[in-house]
Amino acid sequence: MVSIDKARKFDAERAAMVQFHLRGRGIADLRVLDIMGRLPREAFITPGYANQAYADNPLPIGVGQTISQPYIVALMTQCLTLTGTEEVLEIGTGSGYQTAILASLARRIYTVERFYELAESAQAVLARLGFDNIEYYIGDGSGGWPDVRTFDRIILTAGIPDIPGPLLDQLADPGWLVAPVGPETSQMLQIVEKKEGRITTQSVCACRFVKLIGKYGFNA
Repeated sequence: MVSIDKARKFDAERAAMVQFHLRGRGIADLRVLDIMGRLPREAFITPGYANQAYADNPLPIGVGQTISQPYIVALMTQCLTLTGTEEVLEIGTGSGYQTAILASLARRIYTVERFYELAESAQAVLARLGFDNIEYYIGDGSGGWPDVRTFDRIILTAGIPDIPGPLLDQLADPGWLVAPVGPETSQMLQIVEKKEGRITTQSVCACRFVKLIGKYGFNA
């Protein structure tokens, strides 16, 4: 149980995060700002790091993985241009924080996580917060969702050397995919658009994510 004083502290830090780390750095999507101003990031943080929940930096969540810094989460979400009607595929559930934001802004989320411990923990937190529009799969996400289907949006929360063909096949037309693409040491955040059968790519900014392990990703 979080004390009233600690809850107020988190509320103040969350508001400051939105004002300075998000608005102050150019995040303009009002729906993204609203949900990140209400969603308790501390609920997704390893207890030992809870006091850093609203610092603009990644934090460890176990098994060598991290929760991304708030600005990058906001930027990637903004790049998806969600309107509330979309079905979204997320590769890399991680802590579940990005999943919760997506589930608040889109119709239905399909999320894949290869680490059982993270998948179970994220699912428990998301259920506790009342989310009921999320489908979960534990396994290799580098090739997409295990069933044959397409998604209006796809987001990768780990770095990948190139966009896998199977993910492009699962992207609807029209559709947008957002991913950090490049070598292990540094990537470029890219927006991939599929429209009328054509694929175009736009680079957003340099970034560095943990690597996506899998058949179409990096080797372990």
